Amino acid sequence: MNGEMFLAERFEAERPQLRSVAYRMLGSVVEAEDAVQEAWLKLSRSDVSDVKNLGAWLTTVVGRVCLDQLRSRASRREDPLPEHEGLVRLPDPVVGGPASIDPEREVLIADSVGIALMVILETLSPAERLAFVLHDMFDVPFDEIAPVLGRTSASTRQLASRARRRVQGATPAADTDLARKKQVVEAFLTAARGGDFDALLTVLDPEVVARSDGGTLVPSVLRRGAADVASQAITFARFAADARLVLVNGSPGVVSFAEGRPLSVMSFTIRDGRITGLDILTDPARLAALGLAG
Repeated sequence: MNGEMFLAERFEAERPQLRSVAYRMLGSVVEAEDAVQEAWLKLSRSDVSDVKNLGAWLTTVVGRVCLDQLRSRASRREDPLPEHEGLVRLPDPVVGGPASIDPEREVLIADSVGIALMVILETLSPAERLAFVLHDMFDVPFDEIAPVLGRTSASTRQLASRARRRVQGATPAADTDLARKKQVVEAFLTAARGGDFDALLTVLDPEVVARSDGGTLVPSVLRRGAADVASQAITFARFAADARLVLVNGSPGVVSFAEGRPLSVMSFTIRDGRITGLDILTDPARLAALGLAG
């Protein structure tokens, strides 16, 4: 086996983790794939004969590629969308099959990151996000992250700590029982389909927040309160002839279709058996890119 084939095999073995790192950094499936591909190009052009841990080396390479993308993204927009009350930019959802709870999905579920957390990651600065994702999610030592950021280890540790406080403050502990969450989502779906306003109020937290990302052509919407969210759920259900329970980032969610075309992907945050957050992607272009079939 020649050197290039050996490197290609080693790279493919690391690809799943590299994709996970890039997705958490960028919130975009397509951009994450591009970042991983760029890492391969860098590997194929580099002398790594002295690299003792190729996986760690590739992880930091992907981190640097993603950092550059985030900084470029930030320089192109004046107002970071997730922090603006009237505008919402949701990350790409990762949609799986029917949300049956079985051991084969345990690895996927354990490795998944909910949409709500991904939204919070979008509010971090590029440097904070890199420090938090690499250290807190992938156990990369601060000494290895610091050179990517051009900072000291102590400064990098402070970045991760600041990001951690923001994440923990914005994402209170949610329910983890998947079977129970599935029941809550099913109850929401049944009530919305049946136009049962009172039933929706029982499954929605009084302070529920619903975020909708419709893309560039449809205004994004942020709604607060059970009554407002329930009314909109009933209205939307009338247009969605086919709504299906799926896994969205490893947790029960809903994909809605009309005439075989996807209308939305809904992700739920559930705490104490009630829905506290709804993240809804309705952007036609991004939905089409997910390849969902009605």
